[in-house]
Amino acid sequence: MAKLLLKLQRYFRRKPVRFFTLLALYLAAGSLVFLHSGFSGEPTVPGSPRSPAAAEGPGLPYLGVMQLSRGFKAAATMPAGGRRHGPWFKSTSKEPSDRGKSRDNARSRALRGRSGREKEEDRARYIGCYEDNTRQRTLRGMSFFDYKKMTVFRCQDNCAERGYLYAGLEFGAECYCGHKIQASNASESECNMECKGERSNTCGGINRLSIYRLELAQESARRYGSAIFRGCFRRPENVSIALPASQLMLNMSVDKCVDFCTEKEFPLAALAGTTCRCGFPSTLFPLHEREDEQLCAHKCAAEEFESCGSAEFLLVYQTQVQDNRCMDRRFLPSRAKQLVALASFPGAGNTWARHLIELATGFYTGSYYFDGSLYNKGFKGERDHWRSGRTICIKTHESGQKEIESFDSAILLIRNPYKALMAEFNRKYGGHIGFAAHAHWKGKEWPEFVANYAPWWATHTLDWLRYGKKVLVVHFEDLKRDLFVQLQRMVALLGVTACEDRLLCVEGQKDGNFKRSGLRKLEYDPYTPEMRKVISGYIRTVDAALKLRNLSGVPEDYYPR
Repeated sequence: MAKLLLKLQRYFRRKPVRFFTLLALYLAAGSLVFLHSGFSGEPTVPGSPRSPAAAEGPGLPYLGVMQLSRGFKAAATMPAGGRRHGPWFKSTSKEPSDRGKSRDNARSRALRGRSGREKEEDRARYIGCYEDNTRQRTLRGMSFFDYKKMTVFRCQDNCAERGYLYAGLEFGAECYCGHKIQASNASESECNMECKGERSNTCGGINRLSIYRLELAQESARRYGSAIFRGCFRRPENVSIALPASQLMLNMSVDKCVDFCTEKEFPLAALAGTTCRCGFPSTLFPLHEREDEQLCAHKCAAEEFESCGSAEFLLVYQTQVQDNRCMDRRFLPSRAKQLVALASFPGAGNTWARHLIELATGFYTGSYYFDGSLYNKGFKGERDHWRSGRTICIKTHESGQKEIESFDSAILLIRNPYKALMAEFNRKYGGHIGFAAHAHWKGKEWPEFVANYAPWWATHTLDWLRYGKKVLVVHFEDLKRDLFVQLQRMVALLGVTACEDRLLCVEGQKDGNFKRSGLRKLEYDPYTPEMRKVISGYIRTVDAALKLRNLSGVPEDYYPR
């Protein structure tokens, strides 16, 4: 061994260039491995030039001077083939065998976490470890997950901001809020999981909640909360069944009725003159046929400037109580026989559609890629390989023939290109729910982005219409306008029977916790006349392609520009 090392030493002394070359290759290989470990998959963009005819499906109009096959500069930096698995696969959570630590260790960590909270008793007070059940939650208000950065303070802050009395943490990464604890105490040793975002604190356990009482949840927030006005509705025929909880309130006000229904853990508060009624959206009371608000314009006894409805016409508000009838989700019990794509151009609302489908069907959705931020926010199907067969449908932005023909059927989600391009630009430079900086809009990034991505918006739809085997076209705008009907169409294609009450529950939870709160208003229109002229041509092409297949064309609001 010593002789071999001596020979290598002499060899590299005579030829130092080769030595430094090998050293450089070694360092480069290490860098590639490091970059690969942190990589999150992106959709591939067709970058190879195609003839004009290749962009057309059978009977599709040729675009003339508008070259849809234009290569994207981004293609050079995107992977050619598919999924890449980043460091999210290196789970930081303990396996069940590790979770069963000794009672003393779990107790000491719980006490350590509690001592930190005692310093802040003006904000929250730890009250213990409690049992939880996925079917009947202990805290039945708002909930959200973060499998990477959950902390005790973050959970408390979110619950307090919405006026809840209790905040509970579970499984190291899940936060639940509520006004009432509806379960029994558990042993402190069973709340034994560290918080994903701060290992010095405990965040519950498996089906166990570490619960805090929020001492200073703002009274104004608890009284008004973020109750959403749903409208004026005619009293249902079987009102005692449709709205099972009620109370006579001679000094009626919106606040009092919302508070009463929130305390009773109902998502709907209906004001009927001097009677407050509570319930769930259901087939008996679907909230689909609004009445003229003047019919509910009867003054409240306790508030001169508020309306409280009447015995025949109810004024309805949605409370902060989460409707749990559609919150249970799981993987498919048996391997799916067909692969269904949820296809869209980036920025067309695919993540939102996945949220709706998961609530409507009760099954996780998968992805052609892997996005750690989505997995950390609760899209648990994100980790599965897209061919695993455990998810109800697969998110994809691909538009090549080979990729499209890999699926047995597809839901094709189409959005106004002006809105989709801005949404994708915001995602690219600001994250999934963030916004691009003003400098990006004003700089060279925006014109280059439009030049590269606008043609893809058209070719994406044309390719799916041409190569897709069984394609259901859903317009994003129609989904927003008439969610119940469009979701019924989507669920039917997926082969799942979803009861109407579950779909009505989805309507009340439609925004979720992972949807950008509308496009931030810019001080100017980012689209130049030249951009609008080219994009309008793409809209006309897609409209003609849809109509050639006896489908409705694009919605009218695509055209005002």
